[in-house]
Amino acid sequence: MRLLLDECVPARLSLALPSHQVTTVGRRGWSGIKNGRLLTLAAAEFEAFVTVDKNLPYQQNTATLPIAVFVLDAASNELAFLLPLVPMLQARLATLVKGSFVVVKSLD
Repeated sequence: MRLLLDECVPARLSLALPSHQVTTVGRRGWSGIKNGRLLTLAAAEFEAFVTVDKNLPYQQNTATLPIAVFVLDAASNELAFLLPLVPMLQARLATLVKGSFVVVKSLD
């Protein structure tokens, strides 16, 4: 599956998702593009967008886009805090629904 990591997500998280084709907003040259336009660009090339921006669902209507949005809800956007969420992210990616907005949060 083709995944796009938001610029607020460490690029090294892609190493924890080896069964997917993962790139970042920065690698695509899309740094600084605002969420609405960014999601439109992402929807043309990717199945899912991964971010830590918890405000995104209040700012964008993802239901109108052919891409799923996953928000990693952790205490920090540092890799050490995000890695424990990867198994849950993987499970949710397996049942991906385009246009959905999914919060991936630790049960702790």
